[in-house]
Amino acid sequence: MANIRDIRRRIRSVKNTRQITKAMKMVAAAKLRRAQERALAARPYSLMITSVLRSLISRGDLVDEKTGEPKHPLLAQRPEQNILLVLVTGDRGLAGAFNSNVLKAATKFLDFFKDKNISIAAVGRKGRDYMRRRYPVATPGAETRAGRVQIVGEHLNLLGKLQYEAVEEIVERVIHAYDNAEIDSVYVIFNEFKSVISQRLIAQRILPVQEIGRREVALAEEFSLEERERMGEAARGAGISLKEPPETEDERRAKEFPAPDVDYIYEQPAEEIFRGMLPRYVVLQLFQAMLESVAAENAARMTAMDSASNNANEVIDSLTLTMYRARQAAITKEIIEIVSGAAAL
Repeated sequence: MANIRDIRRRIRSVKNTRQITKAMKMVAAAKLRRAQERALAARPYSLMITSVLRSLISRGDLVDEKTGEPKHPLLAQRPEQNILLVLVTGDRGLAGAFNSNVLKAATKFLDFFKDKNISIAAVGRKGRDYMRRRYPVATPGAETRAGRVQIVGEHLNLLGKLQYEAVEEIVERVIHAYDNAEIDSVYVIFNEFKSVISQRLIAQRILPVQEIGRREVALAEEFSLEERERMGEAARGAGISLKEPPETEDERRAKEFPAPDVDYIYEQPAEEIFRGMLPRYVVLQLFQAMLESVAAENAARMTAMDSASNNANEVIDSLTLTMYRARQAAITKEIIEIVSGAAAL
């Protein structure tokens, strides 16, 4: 049995670790609140641009009468042979199973499309490192592929201070490749976040656009009841609401547009406005996915740090009991020695 001094040193070390995990939990909870506020602030804009696009579709002719092809290239449907996968993970660890769950979903996606050519654009250091260990990196300007699955881009430290302009630059390159038929479809894998206990891992197709306002989910994986309960306990301990944010006045007004009994007159032709707004809609789809991924990562880190703090409490209790036993054993041994010495006299 270890001596009392070593046990006390271990208890002190675990207590210091518990202080760090508690602090990290509160930091993650604060970041989660900000991430939820950002996602909530972007919702009215998302609803309004969706409503405007639906209105334009009802008032414009988006299909060429002669060829039967969509007038906008982002609506063009082609057989899926070359797929671009945008993989959204975190840049740091200490977030429980957040990154590993996303990477497992990506592995399932690659197995599901095992007869397709897949190019991966990794957003986040964890996803980049994982994919680089398994698949080659494509050479810019090369005429041949580096492999059936190849890495074509990496975007690190993007989610720490997520900006709309940075996402817009990524989507512009994606749209250029889609217009040139270099890729036939675009998917994004991320952690969908509605509330702390309402999450799922999904693979969403963002190109080609099929139906405005609806997420085209190719693969989805729900969290287990035990995981949701653990997240709920951590959220309650940090004062985070488990309910989805209520609908705001701006969201309600966005949903009411367009009014069915109003004939809107647009300054430019409806087709021209639609061509200009559809790329923004695609940018918004990816931007919203990254916002939700940031919130989900902070929720996972908050849960992981709460579990670490609870485990530290259990270790401290166990070590304290061991220390008491060791001290009692030492006292008993001394008493026996004294009694034995007295009896010998």
